[in-house]
This record gives sequence, C-alpha cells and structure tokens, in this order.
Amino acid sequence: MRLTLFGYVLRTYIRFALGIAFGLVLVFVVVDFVDRVKIYEGPGWVADAAKLYGYKALMALQQLGPAALLLAAGTTVSALRKQGEVTAIGALTFGPTALYVPVLVFGLLACLGLVAFDEFIATHAGRRVDEITSQRFNRWGDLRSYSTPKQWFRKGERIFILRAGGAQEGFENVSIFTVSREFKLQRRLDAARMEWLDGNRWRLTDVVDRTFNGEQGTSVKSLESAEYELGIAASAFRIRPGRPEQMRVRELREQIVARREVGLATKQFELALHNRFAYPLAALPAALLGVGLALRNSRKGHLTAAIVEGLLVAVAMWGLMMVCRTLVLTERLSPPVAAWTPPVILVLAAAALWLRREGFLHVPRRWLAVR
Repeated sequence: MRLTLFGYVLRTYIRFALGIAFGLVLVFVVVDFVDRVKIYEGPGWVADAAKLYGYKALMALQQLGPAALLLAAGTTVSALRKQGEVTAIGALTFGPTALYVPVLVFGLLACLGLVAFDEFIATHAGRRVDEITSQRFNRWGDLRSYSTPKQWFRKGERIFILRAGGAQEGFENVSIFTVSREFKLQRRLDAARMEWLDGNRWRLTDVVDRTFNGEQGTSVKSLESAEYELGIAASAFRIRPGRPEQMRVRELREQIVARREVGLATKQFELALHNRFAYPLAALPAALLGVGLALRNSRKGHLTAAIVEGLLVAVAMWGLMMVCRTLVLTERLSPPVAAWTPPVILVLAAAALWLRREGFLHVPRRWLAVR
C-alpha cells in the first residue's frame, strides 16, 4: 500500500512538473519572439530564427526549471485535495509524509539533473544564442563588454598593456610599467613583441627601455632583443573572454585564479560558480515549500491558489537574487553569501511550515500589546 501510494503521488507530481515546465518554456519563447520579431530579417531568417529559439528554449528550461518544480508541488497537492484524496491519505494514517517524500525524491533527482544540464547543455546553448544573435542578426547588446579581450593587467609592481596577441602565440605592441609603492613610475618597457620562454622569463623584441631616476633624470636605451624576468608566467595571461554564466565549472575556476593573479575583477565569476549549484538546488526547498503551502488547514484546494502562491514565491526569490547580484557587483556582499541566501531562506520557510503543521512551532495569533 505504501509503495502504491508513493508511486501514485510521484507520477502525479512528475506529470504536473513536465507539463508546467513545457508551458513556461513555451510562453517564454512566444513572448520573446513577438518582442523581437522585427530584428529577424534577411535570406533564410526563418531557419536561423528557429535554430536561435531552439537554443533559447534550452536556456529557458534551465532558468525556469526551479519555478516549474515549485508550481508543480503546489498544484499536485491542490489537485489531490480537490478530489478528496488528501483526506483519504490521512484516513489511512499515512500523514503528510506521503506527500512530502515523493516530492523530495523527484525534486532531488531533478535538481541534480538541472546542475548537469546547466553544466553540459545550457552553457553551450547560451554561447550559441550570442553567436547567432550577433553574427546573423547583428544585435550585440551587452555582449561586446564580455567579448572584448582584456589588455590591462597588474602583477605586483608591474602593469602590463598587451594590445594584441595571446599567451601561446606571443603578444604584439607591448608596454610594461614598473611603479613604486607610492605608485610613482620607475621604469617603462615598450616592445614590438613579447614571447614567453619558461617560468617567469620573457623575450622582448625591438625594446625601448626607459628608467626614471627622479631628480637624476631619465635614461633610455634601445635593444633589438632582450630577455627579462617579469615575475609572471604565461598562464596568468590566459584570460578568456565571454560571459561567466556560459563557462563550465573547470573554466570558471581557472579564470578566477588567473584573473586574481593579474588584478582583474573576479566577483562575477565567483558568483556564477556558486550559482551553478545554488540556483538549481534551490528548487528542492522551493518544492517542499509548495507542498507546505498547499497543505495549510485554512487553505482551499484550488489549483489557481497554488499557482498564484507559487508565482509569488518565485517572483520574491527572483527579486532577492537580483538584489544579491547587485550587491556583489558593487562589492557590498560576498559571492557565496549572495548565491546561497535564497536557497537558505527557502529551506527555513519550508521547515517552518512543516514544524508548524507537526505542532512543534506555535505562532501566536495576537501579539501582546506593549503597555
């Protein structure tokens, strides 16, 4: 009997979850297409737009998956209550655990699946969306700020301006400044080319070496080629352009280390790394919260109420995530705290509802007046 009930609730939840996820993705795709239809033009635009929205649908599935699990949990319990099946479950002395456990099991599997989906599919889909939008339809948005190669780097007392090239093939048109602790210029190297040799050693070609000695004046010398110990390895300059949300975990970790070594900002990359796990895993406590909301004694078992409650929770969490992201970018909050705050709040809310239903948490109906 217990396994039969578990399977029935589980199938109902899966059916609602798949249906709501499909509906949310479909609404997103249709609304986005209607909003942007004017920019799609040129020969073969229909096939290109279809390919674009195929990739957008994959991105939307990852972004809307947690909301779908939340809404499905509430609608599953509401549908069972409307048919009197929740009352029947209670009469069989199974209690609310019979509803929580199937949602917990499928929710956990779905969350892990969303993490893998984001890592291996959504990241690639995001890159393809940017490529098609910019190259085929000539719409860049904020992509330019992520695709522009970095030219300024700092390591210790040296500031590097690398105007062209890369760490493997060598850099072109290079300037290297050495500054004191007081940020006074002590030395400047200008070279037509800079190539890595080994360790922290580099070969500079067509070099102009200027040394600034304060009141003693400036000395200048030109060299056809010279080797310098610059205190930095080639791996530190392997800064990859692109959105951090479109990089895999290994790439994010590498970029955080490399950017930190050359004095570039890493907050957005750290936030993307934590969100790779925090955002999908937030779906589990969100689904349990949906069950708790639908099981309230004072609530009627209508599907509309479940959907409205789920949407309100989703919007509140989305707003909190945007606030946390802004605080990270303005360096007022650490990325781990910003990423994991919404899931922690959902866990506390779901636990509070469960404890109150079980009688372990008592909330007074009236607050005592302060005399």
